[in-house]
Amino acid sequence: MAILELQTRSFRNLEDGAVHTGAASVFLVGENGQGKSNFLDAVYTLCYANSFRGASDSEAARLESASWLVQAVVGALANKDYADGKPSVGFESEFSVRWENGTKSLKENGKTIQDRKRLVEANPAIVFCHGDMEFARGEPERRRFFFDQTAGLVSPLYIDTLRLYRRVLKARNAALKERMLDVLPMLDLQLATYGLSLMDARSAVVSAFDPVFSGCYETVSRLGFQVRPVYKPSWRDVRTDEEIVAKLEAARDRELAVGTTLSGPHRDRYAFADEHGDFSARASTGQLRLMALTLRIAQAMHFSNASGRKPILLLDDVLLELDPEKRRRFMEALPANEQAFFTFLPGEPYRDYAGDSSLIYWTEHGRFVHTAG
Repeated sequence: MAILELQTRSFRNLEDGAVHTGAASVFLVGENGQGKSNFLDAVYTLCYANSFRGASDSEAARLESASWLVQAVVGALANKDYADGKPSVGFESEFSVRWENGTKSLKENGKTIQDRKRLVEANPAIVFCHGDMEFARGEPERRRFFFDQTAGLVSPLYIDTLRLYRRVLKARNAALKERMLDVLPMLDLQLATYGLSLMDARSAVVSAFDPVFSGCYETVSRLGFQVRPVYKPSWRDVRTDEEIVAKLEAARDRELAVGTTLSGPHRDRYAFADEHGDFSARASTGQLRLMALTLRIAQAMHFSNASGRKPILLLDDVLLELDPEKRRRFMEALPANEQAFFTFLPGEPYRDYAGDSSLIYWTEHGRFVHTAG
């Protein structure tokens, strides 16, 4: 499925109204601060019900506005006649995300969506942005986020299990702080059960992700050796609920003293290693930047391999920092996708990447004007 038309109201600096996007590739060209990234954020919000920048819902509202709306027609691309910017397409569904007075509501064809994972299932998207550098060299929680997202894209069950684990973890931390010793055995068992399921799923994801990422990174970077993702669970050398419960009981006094759970999947780590050890610790900024981009390519490829579907790709100024040869190899490595949105500065060679059917919009002050290129 593709985004055929995107409509926004009071969303960041975007002009209210609809923009036709029914093409396999949509290029947004303009100076910084004109609304290109905000447009991608609107698409991402439609797919995940939140911002890829980590901003709060209130921050997405235009100044002095207490509400915003992102709405789209989603369907199959029907033909390649985009000359007027309004292609003929097959209507499928309409999705909307509305925030008003602190409350967010999601709808599909006018009916309320109770769980945002329905958006992820219906409109899978992969975003490439500058913040992805954190996956290559950032804190452990950012890498956990990346691999949790990778798993969640193909498994609603993983999302459910992660939610249940976090719910039990929150209750267990509260019990530790309040020294509610009578409820800890029950919470220990629940934490072990959900945690073990997460560990199994994370191990499986990394096993499937490894050959996709390592091969792709070597193709684009030409390092001459492979860099591989490594999963490092907090609970090591345990395979049963009973073994995990015993580990938690052994740490009871220390956890009561600090009032928090000191081990478990919320403390899991991921690394990127070569034959000499931790590659991220020795890599240059350019190598890390390329790694971050390749992680997203591999995420899209993993999704397609596991689901048989093609995601929407959102690429926010990510080619700007690559030299021409790496740009070429990066573009060649991009997986087959349902639709891709690119942002470019005016001086970039975006026409080199455009096809006959690409839609190109000039972006200025939140307004998008179709151009022949």
